[in-house]
Amino acid sequence: MSLTLELHNEPLPMSAPFRISGHVFEAMPATVVTLREGALFGRGEAAGVYYNHDEPEGMLAMLEALRPRIEAGLDRDTLRSLLPAGGARNALDCALWELESQRAGVPVWQLAGLDGVRPLLTTFTVGADEPDVMADRAAAYTQARALKLKLTGDADLDAARVRAVRARCAQAWIGVDANQGYTAGTLPLLLPVLVEAGVSLLEQPCARGRESDLDGIERPLPVAADESILDLAELEARHHRFDVINIKLDKCGGLTEGLMMARRARELGKRVMVGNMCGTSLAAAPAFVLGQFCDVVDLDGPIFLKQDRSPSVRYEDGHISCGEEVWGAQAIP
Repeated sequence: MSLTLELHNEPLPMSAPFRISGHVFEAMPATVVTLREGALFGRGEAAGVYYNHDEPEGMLAMLEALRPRIEAGLDRDTLRSLLPAGGARNALDCALWELESQRAGVPVWQLAGLDGVRPLLTTFTVGADEPDVMADRAAAYTQARALKLKLTGDADLDAARVRAVRARCAQAWIGVDANQGYTAGTLPLLLPVLVEAGVSLLEQPCARGRESDLDGIERPLPVAADESILDLAELEARHHRFDVINIKLDKCGGLTEGLMMARRARELGKRVMVGNMCGTSLAAAPAFVLGQFCDVVDLDGPIFLKQDRSPSVRYEDGHISCGEEVWGAQAIP
């Protein structure tokens, strides 16, 4: 049976501008891959890694250039040698997983070695803004049991943001994400406030390439790598400076490498986190499978878009759940 590759980009506008350190997002464009083999299909979606200039136009061109090789047939291991880590490989890798599940007549989670899937407690993200605005947004997540606050690197303002949210959300688990906004000189100003507010996780405080800024700083709470560790090779090289590894399929190049990273991080004694780049449910679904292996889950991306796909992931009582009808279908027509 011949294999057909379908490619297109989608704009995916956001319902409101979303601010992090150094960036404001109004949309999260994505590349969508569909593989068809008779009545069977496999799909994948990727937004790429904006800070690596890994964006949908380039991802689409990269995949189009490989069309003859893809349509001739390839497996996920071969794909890892054909494309670098990043969005293009992620979209194709996820499409191959779903196609494989349909060929085998078993769901993707079973192919990944799981006995089943469970709803996952997920963080709900609050974009950087004035402290009272962030507190209002955090409190508006009435079902949330875990929050992630975006910070910008201004220690005084970030301290006010954290205190304001904690005052309104006394019982919530809180993590903060600095998105590379701090330095060796400014980070010690923030840390006592995080401890005082009962913050449980500090994500990516310093810039990618400046991981040594963390050396010698007393760390009273776990520090997670996001931008600093993209794939398996970078995990091996930089894990020693972090307590938690945030795996995103757009960074590492797909569920195949994501699962490898999770297993290796465990071997290295690290906690594991899963996140995504604010895509639709089609992007969140493979990450949900990876999330079954993780300690911290940050998969709220679809809620920030003007429109999600249908069927979609579900959010209930602070948890995300995802059925096979969303992605990873097992049925063979």
